[in-house]
Amino acid sequence: MPRCSPHALARDLLAGVTVGLVLIPQSLAYASVAGMPPVAGLYAAALPLIAAALFASSPYLQTGPVATTSLLTFGALAGRAPVGSQEYLELGILLALVVGVVRALLGVLRAGWIAHLMSVPMLMGFLPAGALLIAASQTPAVLGVSPEGGVTAAAASALAHPEHWDPVALAMAGGVLLIVAAGRRLHRFVPGVLVALLAGLVAGHALADRAQTIGSIPPGLPTLGLHLPSAALASLLVPATVIAFVGFAEAASTARMYATRERQHWSASREFVSQGVANIVAGASGGLPVGASLSRTALNHSAGAATRLSGAFTGLVVLAFLPFASVLEPLPRPVLAAIVIGAVVGLLRLPQMVALWRISRPQFGIAWTTFGLTLLLAPHVEWAVLAGVALSVAVHLMRELSLRLDVRVVGDELEVRPAGVLWFATAHDLQERLIELLGHHPHARTLRLSLDGLGRIDLTGAMTLAHTLEDVRAAGLAVEVSGVPPQARGLLERYAEWRGALD
Repeated sequence: MPRCSPHALARDLLAGVTVGLVLIPQSLAYASVAGMPPVAGLYAAALPLIAAALFASSPYLQTGPVATTSLLTFGALAGRAPVGSQEYLELGILLALVVGVVRALLGVLRAGWIAHLMSVPMLMGFLPAGALLIAASQTPAVLGVSPEGGVTAAAASALAHPEHWDPVALAMAGGVLLIVAAGRRLHRFVPGVLVALLAGLVAGHALADRAQTIGSIPPGLPTLGLHLPSAALASLLVPATVIAFVGFAEAASTARMYATRERQHWSASREFVSQGVANIVAGASGGLPVGASLSRTALNHSAGAATRLSGAFTGLVVLAFLPFASVLEPLPRPVLAAIVIGAVVGLLRLPQMVALWRISRPQFGIAWTTFGLTLLLAPHVEWAVLAGVALSVAVHLMRELSLRLDVRVVGDELEVRPAGVLWFATAHDLQERLIELLGHHPHARTLRLSLDGLGRIDLTGAMTLAHTLEDVRAAGLAVEVSGVPPQARGLLERYAEWRGALD
């Protein structure tokens, strides 16, 4: 653990307690999104945070239950076991362990770069769609009706029958949303979620005969154990890997942002290990898969956190609360559902997706295709993520495979400027097009080739270009080459020396 002064320790303690008070209601809310019992959310918010603090690179990053990871957890487990059953709980715990092992291995192998395959446009499409699905999953509870069917079908059915809506549930949910929104507008340190939780508990006691509550929350500390359905391990590998990557992409962007602002060193591989260990501990202690929270990290930073001890203090706050967790049992489900909806509203950034049309049409397509697939494939949204990654890679390869040629004819001179990447997949295309160009201009006497539009040249590209220019000179044309990219100049010079040695 880091060494720190008494002043820094006090700042970490204050920040940890501040975040802990917000994390307790959020952990209950995100457990409901994942289809796990409320206590699994509390377990995921205690020991895993202490374990993460031992390995973390960022002093501000706050680990624990988060909306996106909880949605992916539900998608991974839906259909494998009845929601709320013991089998479902065991599968969720096993999933946390697998996610943890994947992240820890990637960190140890220093393979954190793999997370960057999650392109920004793909995440821009996935996160708003995920937020809509999370809100949809909570809609029946907000309206006070029993869900029927899948996530979207249950929401649509609940909205289509207003005669079944419960005015009491609507009033409680509306009040919670107002409290959360007012807290955000007043000041970032106003714990609107905590105030809403307390107000919900009061309403739950007052309306004990009218409100459906979250149910039993066994008090006490988590019990460590690994008695899990190992036969399901293979079937969870794909969703666990998706969760490991998507969850880390959020953590990486958040940690990198604060490291840049504070001019601090940050290690992606070390953070991968930290998040991996946190998930392993979450699984071993009966919790759901965890990730890094942008909102809680921002609160931690604003509250004055100085070192990664602040995350450990947050976990200790939740751990100290666990023996008294049963006090939350009267909490009405509409209140918890409204807390969830209030937490994910900020992810609905549709105007940014629309703005992509003016920036890049292919990236616009990636974002909106991922958005549509996430809604269409729900609850198995991990396949939408994989499709978004595949589409991002395909668009990149299409660009890498295309080489644009800007040509200008001035008298008997041909001025050619290729743009793109000259590598083994495009070298032959450049050769053919140059030969074709010379055939169309038989009176040309000089070829001026500007290479400043090439982002990269590999060995095959360099060799093909050299052979082509030799043929052009043999045809009687003068050749002038300019704008050789700095990173390619050394390669071309070494190749020329090698050719000279062979000759």
